Amino acid sequence: MDVQKAIAQTDPWSELKIYTAARIALGRTGTAEPLEAMLQFRLAHANARDAVYAVLDQPVLLQELQSLQQAAFTLTTQAASRSEYLQYPDRGRRLHAKAIEQLTEFNSTGYDIGIVLADGLSATAINNHAIPVLKILLPFFENAHLSVAPVCMVQEGRVAIGDECGHFLKAKLVIVLIGERPGLSSPDSLGAYLTYRPAPGLTDESRNCISNIRPEGLNYQAAAEKIFFLVRESLRLQLSGVELKDNGGEVDQLIS
Repeated sequence: MDVQKAIAQTDPWSELKIYTAARIALGRTGTAEPLEAMLQFRLAHANARDAVYAVLDQPVLLQELQSLQQAAFTLTTQAASRSEYLQYPDRGRRLHAKAIEQLTEFNSTGYDIGIVLADGLSATAINNHAIPVLKILLPFFENAHLSVAPVCMVQEGRVAIGDECGHFLKAKLVIVLIGERPGLSSPDSLGAYLTYRPAPGLTDESRNCISNIRPEGLNYQAAAEKIFFLVRESLRLQLSGVELKDNGGEVDQLIS
């Protein structure tokens, strides 16, 4: 006799688990969770903690960007360590003086699009999903005759770091791909933030956000198409944030 199966009682809602990765219908053993559910929770919690302390795989990312014919800067923020980044969020929103010097010496003549890869709270998300999204997105920009600045890869960066990167690169619009706060079912969720006329000091209402980019969430193709639609609308209307609405649109029509 299988004692585990005899003791653990299934939940009558267990069939709903096929519709979500959330921790529902776990069953019970007396008044407690079954051992398997408890161990799965601990594993998910450990994966989320690992994601927070993960680092960007810069050599691989740079190699992939090179294969996409994209130049790149590797930049740092005013947060000198991961601990400092987590304790003092504002330091992850401003570039280090050396990073500003790098971008200033580049002496940009201006671009339509600036792209920033920032670790955020899950470098794992950037390592896993940023390149697949760019492989779909960059040809959209090329076909639409939109110029793209060298990619800024930022360690210890938060969303607002895109404002400074875009400002110094003289980009009309900046896209920040960043690792989102990990959850128990999604330690590697990628977010995309768009800002028209980026400049230091802008706040969240100036940005548009596309969240949960990953194969189990918003897939790469759908995410790239949504980003491209918002980019085209932002450049056409010369605005972003709360005033820019996602009304859908076919990519083929936007390119033509």
